[in-house]
Amino acid sequence: MPDIPVITVDGPSGTGKGTICSYLVDWLGWNFLDSGALYRLLALAAKRKGIQNDDEAALVDLAENLNVEFKVAGVGALVDVILNNEPATEEIRTEECGNAASVIAPIAAVRQALLSRQRAFHKEPGLVADGRDMGTVVFPDARLKIFLTASAEERAKRRYKQLKEKGISANLRDLSAAIEARDERDSTRSASPLKPAEDAIVVDTSLLDIDAVVARITELVRKKIPGLPEK
Repeated sequence: MPDIPVITVDGPSGTGKGTICSYLVDWLGWNFLDSGALYRLLALAAKRKGIQNDDEAALVDLAENLNVEFKVAGVGALVDVILNNEPATEEIRTEECGNAASVIAPIAAVRQALLSRQRAFHKEPGLVADGRDMGTVVFPDARLKIFLTASAEERAKRRYKQLKEKGISANLRDLSAAIEARDERDSTRSASPLKPAEDAIVVDTSLLDIDAVVARITELVRKKIPGLPEK
């Protein structure tokens, strides 16, 4: 791989990865990869084409031809996701799409098909990669590997608040159960299980507000990558 810096931000959903990545991209002016969105996009594309989530051959073919672009509008802003030159941001953020992506993600052949697609985002001046196996599989030589975590209860509360703010009905207990079930699937799957890389720095955000998390991440980035611009 070229000598271009990569910062990986791994961890389960609801830990603040999106906000931290948007902050880093806005600060550094680097490229951005939302690997979780790739699996959601694949699930969406499969649904549009009538492909079942267990049709491995069809999913692999679809994965190899995904035309995807990520645009970060600013710190904390929802990343604009473009699929085949059309907006797909809202469609991939549904619980249905997220659950479908979690079913597709463990398929080894699908993960392999998306691997080269993910690495294609590694371009100058640098890359911020958001995901669950960025530091362990996709970019094992990343300059800095961050693993964000938080309790399932806290992540359910955050998701509940997001949905309520959008006027979407939600049940906190059901959300917590769904998150725990997804964590179990993701951490025990045979292909790229969800876990910190051995050299990752784990940051628990359960009891931290976003300003405290940003301050911690900024400190880590400056230690690992000298000569960066001021925030």
